[in-house]
Amino acid sequence: QTSTAQQGNNQDQESDEDVYSQPRTPRRTPMACQFCRGRKLKCDGRQTCANCQRRGIACTYVPM
Repeated sequence: QTSTAQQGNNQDQESDEDVYSQPRTPRRTPMACQFCRGRKLKCDGRQTCANCQRRGIACTYVPM
């Protein structure tokens, strides 16, 4: 009896094949700020990125 109840619950969840069929690609920021570029950090591309905000420094973007 417990095996049929477990099968009913598994139908609501995605199977492993469904999860891996579409690869997840993170959104790329078009340009990193000067601090993130210099330290080779992941920049989120906001006006003041999270790395600069955390350190309390000015976040500047220089066009290349």
